[in-house]
Amino acid sequence: MMKNKSLLVIVLVPAMILLIPAAAMVFKVDGWAWGPLDFVVMWALMAGAGFAYKLATRKTVSLAYRAAAGLAVGTAFILTWINGAVGIVGSEDNPANLMYIGVVVVGLIGVAIARFQADRMAVVLFSMALAQMLVPLIALIISTHDFAPGVLPVFGLNAVFALAFIGSGLLFRLAARQSGTHSLATN
Repeated sequence: MMKNKSLLVIVLVPAMILLIPAAAMVFKVDGWAWGPLDFVVMWALMAGAGFAYKLATRKTVSLAYRAAAGLAVGTAFILTWINGAVGIVGSEDNPANLMYIGVVVVGLIGVAIARFQADRMAVVLFSMALAQMLVPLIALIISTHDFAPGVLPVFGLNAVFALAFIGSGLLFRLAARQSGTHSLATN
């Protein structure tokens, strides 16, 4: 179980970070027009990412595993943030952007099945990378009317996210090899 101090950090650090946009709102900085719900959602995303990382790494000292978990959680966080703020395919109102929720859901279900075992976590992250690249492909097929900023930029950004998930998967593989739990399923 997580220590109270860890939970306190997970709760307070996002709140402190959110003082920056709050100050921007107070001083009426151009481009900052957040409402109360924006602050709540952003705090929940940041605290959720911190909690997910702590949960994933609570029983390991492996640097490779910790790096893999950090990269996976960080990538999922940034994907969710960008997609929620401005959208990736067209505008944030494009329904094709809802498919990115599926990428994160693949990860959550995969983690539950993998039970944080490094060799299985690698498979989960490789699956997330595949899901990531399927989103713009499906969006291109079903939603060509709103594919801003263009086919290449959309596929390029998705490739960046997919490569980050692949990098995390490779780090999980390394952690599995280091701990001697590398299974045939990931060869």
